[in-house]
Amino acid sequence: MYEVAGIRFAVNLADGLDVLSSRLLDNYAPFVVNDSLGISKIVFEVSVDRQKEKEEFVEDTRQEEEGQTIVCGRNGAGECVFEFLLGEKFTGTLICSRDFKKARVLLNEPSPKFALNNALMIMYALASAQSDAVLFHSAVVTYKNRGYMFLGKSGTGKSTHARLWLAHVDGTELLNDDNPVVRMMPDGAWVYGSPWSGKTPCYKNKGARLGAIVDLKQAPYNKIRPITGIEAYVALLPSISGMRWNKKIADGLHQTENGIAKNVSMFHLDCLPDEAAAKICCETVSAKFEIADKCAESANANKCAEA
Repeated sequence: MYEVAGIRFAVNLADGLDVLSSRLLDNYAPFVVNDSLGISKIVFEVSVDRQKEKEEFVEDTRQEEEGQTIVCGRNGAGECVFEFLLGEKFTGTLICSRDFKKARVLLNEPSPKFALNNALMIMYALASAQSDAVLFHSAVVTYKNRGYMFLGKSGTGKSTHARLWLAHVDGTELLNDDNPVVRMMPDGAWVYGSPWSGKTPCYKNKGARLGAIVDLKQAPYNKIRPITGIEAYVALLPSISGMRWNKKIADGLHQTENGIAKNVSMFHLDCLPDEAAAKICCETVSAKFEIADKCAESANANKCAEA
């Protein structure tokens, strides 16, 4: 069992694959749950086996990005089917139950880990959509106990901007470089690390209050401004994973997206890939928390003096 951002799931490896578990699931190790009594808390369960023959299905859509292709469709039983290709090589298949509580993953050489990672990430996004959780395509850092997320199209410089914070803003830590999870909790929005972190291996089982979200755009200058309302909501949409043609999933995503847009400070940053961009961004997005923290310190100091 694993638990990511409070969402618990189980992975069952078929005989013969269990000997490969350390290689196939090494990035999930920080998220292992050993609580045998917590089986009832499982949100979804995945069975993993080798692919013996290709699954027959009708293609609905496909996503192609950086040499990776995900083909999505439905089989004769009405189940959602996803095929994963790396370059032109077929690596595996995910078949989901209609309620997204169970799934089968069929792996194919030469890249079974690629298929399994994609399958579990997709299953997580679909199964958690009604649990006030969304999986983002984003880089996120923590600074003074709060998380700051950077959004943008592929190639915009999300990872670059995160690295600039790490290099030039003391006290910054990378939480996740590609796929963090955001949950709306009773006390506000929280951002969490995940087993999926793109090209940078960063698999941290940690969470932080979400301080702000920054939508990035490359420019020949550095300029930041707040965004709200519809503009904020629209900025979130391209970065959130989900099956929006499924009503239940779409409704769950909308509820969480709406909560984030209303309750989390959001900004648009036109920027260069330089130190100044990181510093103007940090100073702007953390300003209200700096003031709040100083007020809290002052109030605590006064209480101590009175005591």
